Amino acid sequence: MPDAITNTSPLVYLYRIGALDWLPKLFGEIWLPSAVLRELQEGIRLGYDVPDPNKHTWLKIKDAQAIPSEWLALDLGAGEIATMTLVLENPTRIALLDDGRARKIAEAAGLQVWGTLRVLLEAKSRGLAERIEPLVNRLAETGMWISDDVRERILAIADEKKKMNR
Repeated sequence: MPDAITNTSPLVYLYRIGALDWLPKLFGEIWLPSAVLRELQEGIRLGYDVPDPNKHTWLKIKDAQAIPSEWLALDLGAGEIATMTLVLENPTRIALLDDGRARKIAEAAGLQVWGTLRVLLEAKSRGLAERIEPLVNRLAETGMWISDDVRERILAIADEKKKMNR
């Protein structure tokens, strides 16, 4: 099983659709940067529907040694930068990121990146979910923006919908 380092949004979205506990079934070890921990704690403090990392003993707090100075100038959140930096230092781990800009930068740096939708596809392929379409729908209902094209492609990959002809 691969190991992962996660940003805030995959944790929040998987939590909101009742699939957060799939992560330890898909990954060996899952690290959480302190910046992500702080974002989740602030969400809890403000009353948002976010997971409490203290209730998930499989999440291990770990921080990078140093952040590349050029990444500090990027228009990204602290959690994304911390996640990307920690994966840069541990390149065999998978970065769990949803933000499009962060994903592009991480991939340009040669990092392996999965988003929440990839997690759903992997969960289905490993028998954790029979169908992901209801989960994709719930993700959209809980605030994740999913374009029609991406939705159709994900469901086609999952063999749950025919690809649209254009």
